Amino acid sequence: MKCRCAWSGKDPLYIAYHDNEWGVPAHDDRRLFEMLLLEGAQAGLNWLTILKKRANYRSAFDSFTPEKVAAYSEHDIQRLLADSGIVRNRLKIESAIKNARGVLEIKEEYGTLAAFLWRYVDGTPRQNSWKSMTELPARTNQSDAMSKDLKRRGFNFVGSTICYAFMQAVGMVNDHIVGCFRYAEVKQMAQQDKSSAHRNPRR
Repeated sequence: MKCRCAWSGKDPLYIAYHDNEWGVPAHDDRRLFEMLLLEGAQAGLNWLTILKKRANYRSAFDSFTPEKVAAYSEHDIQRLLADSGIVRNRLKIESAIKNARGVLEIKEEYGTLAAFLWRYVDGTPRQNSWKSMTELPARTNQSDAMSKDLKRRGFNFVGSTICYAFMQAVGMVNDHIVGCFRYAEVKQMAQQDKSSAHRNPRR
């Protein structure tokens, strides 16, 4: 049997997320916005709950296209509040729209959302070497800085803990424990990601 991080549990959906997505470096703006939105939606809930609703979220939020979500009106808010396939929390829905508008401002200033967010790790995935889940931090100086900057820009549901979970999810840090079979695989992806960044510094 493959050794996995304990949090992946036994649910096939959770295991697939752990095995294929968590910790993989992501630079696509739509993917980054998706994870930022979902991590915010997860606040106070179990991540598995969000994973089970992700397909519904993609449909409800126009495949996480920031330009489309930023244009949502009160009519869209009412549509989303009536959608049982997502977390029907007005504050979180309004936050998603507000954050999408913030993303557009960031893209205008930095070119891409990725360029803005990856600055917090100097463009290079950080490699940790935890031996057990108890060693993983809930926040770091980098997530504190990201949270502070996003809040200053008007983003909501971007506390430092949420930001660190986001950083873990999109591969800004490799927080698979060293005994997990994905640790070495993700580490290799990070090295390739670093090489790619050096070849294409404006990525």
